[in-house]
Order: sequence, then C-alpha cells, then structure tokens
Amino acid sequence: MLPKDEDGQASAELVMVVPLALLAALVVGQLAVAGWALASAGEAARAGARAAHTGADAAAAARQAVPEALAPAEVDVDGAEVRVTVDAPALVPGLAAIPVVASTALDPGAGLR
Repeated sequence: MLPKDEDGQASAELVMVVPLALLAALVVGQLAVAGWALASAGEAARAGARAAHTGADAAAAARQAVPEALAPAEVDVDGAEVRVTVDAPALVPGLAAIPVVASTALDPGAGLR
C-alpha cells in the first residue's frame, strides 16, 4: 500500500506526460510529412530536368510527377534548371501549410568527356 502523501501521484504524472507525448508524436509526424513533400518535389524537379534535357516540356513533366496530395505545384524552368515548390499539408487544422522547394538541373556536357 502507498503512503497517504503519494496517493494520486501516478495520475498527476500521467496527466503531465500524455500531452507531451502527443505533442512529440505530432511534431515527428509533421516532420515526416515535410520530408515526404521535399522528396516528392525533388523527384518532380528531376523529372522536369530530364524532360528539359531531352527537349520535352519540362514544366508539364514536373507537374505530372508531383503526387496528387501535393498538387498544385509551382514549377519554374530557367534553362536547364527546374524548380518545384509544393505545400506540405499541416497536420493541425488551421495551421498554414509548409512551403517546400526543390530544384535541380542536368549538365548537358556531363558524360561527354
């Protein structure tokens, strides 16, 4: 049996720890969503750069490579460089989406040495 002065201590500790654990889980989840958005934007930028390298429509290729959950994407093509901006959705309703940017370019002279 617990002494009288320790009655309810476990309940008080639980009340403090559960919200902190939930907040930590939410932060980890948001970081995972932002990482997925960055990886997806990078894949889309590479698809656009490959299309630009072959003379195809780089912006259309990049937009097509963006997952539906991140559409619409902003795509900027500057010569061989393709820059894709997407908004990573916020896990908490009411918070702003996190803008994520990835860019890449293929070097037309690479591999021709």
